[in-house]
Amino acid sequence: MKKLIDGYCRLLEYTIALMLALMVLLVFGNVLLRYGMNSGIAVSEELSRWLFVWMTFLGAIVALRDHGHLGSDMLVSRLGPAGKKVCLALGQLLMLYATWLLFSGSLAQARINWDVEAPVTGASVAIFYGSGVLFAVSSAVLLLRDLVRTLSGQLADDELVMVQESEDLAAMEALGHDKAPPIGQGPNSMTFPR
Repeated sequence: MKKLIDGYCRLLEYTIALMLALMVLLVFGNVLLRYGMNSGIAVSEELSRWLFVWMTFLGAIVALRDHGHLGSDMLVSRLGPAGKKVCLALGQLLMLYATWLLFSGSLAQARINWDVEAPVTGASVAIFYGSGVLFAVSSAVLLLRDLVRTLSGQLADDELVMVQESEDLAAMEALGHDKAPPIGQGPNSMTFPR
């Protein structure tokens, strides 16, 4: 299952990179054409907006798999393993509920807008809301897998807190540093005699 999820997320990462490249080409090309030749690409703005929305939702799936979303662990980090496990399971159940709300809302909007055409491209507006449906289904699978791992005791104690307090701490941990040095004891700090 892990290999399948990793492969899926790798595909999403490549898709995000492709969407970003296409978005940059569309927007930059449109700017050049407007200022250089007093013309433009008609579909550039609409397509760029759709690509941005899809990139955001696809990136959120990858971040959910990597537990990269920011949160506060001020309370949970002070609890024992049993308390952390209970809080984690409750958090995952709440996220599954929020995912269900997003899924049902996005699906309803996709159905309502199935026959509505976008103003410039003429494509169905349901494509826009399809990003929410794909995110909800993908995140539900990831959250259910994490919930099963939580309830079955497959998580180590350091995995029971699945949020990052700040982007700086996440970057430090990614580099292999467990904790930032105390103030005045880092490699670039100066100590002054008292």
